[in-house]
Amino acid sequence: MRILLLLIPISLVLLGVAIAAFVWAVKRGQFDDLDTPALDILEDDDRPAPPRGHQREGDTPPP
Repeated sequence: MRILLLLIPISLVLLGVAIAAFVWAVKRGQFDDLDTPALDILEDDDRPAPPRGHQREGDTPPP
């Protein structure tokens, strides 16, 4: 019975942390666009990635 005096406050604190994390995520816009990330994987990207160290036209060389 004494364990309940410890577990109930701990569970309430964890519930508060979970609610705060959810509110933080909603305010930061984590749930604004749920469709686009799922569709991005379906796009066909035929262009190979440029090799490392390769500069594109118009890029200035590092100093």
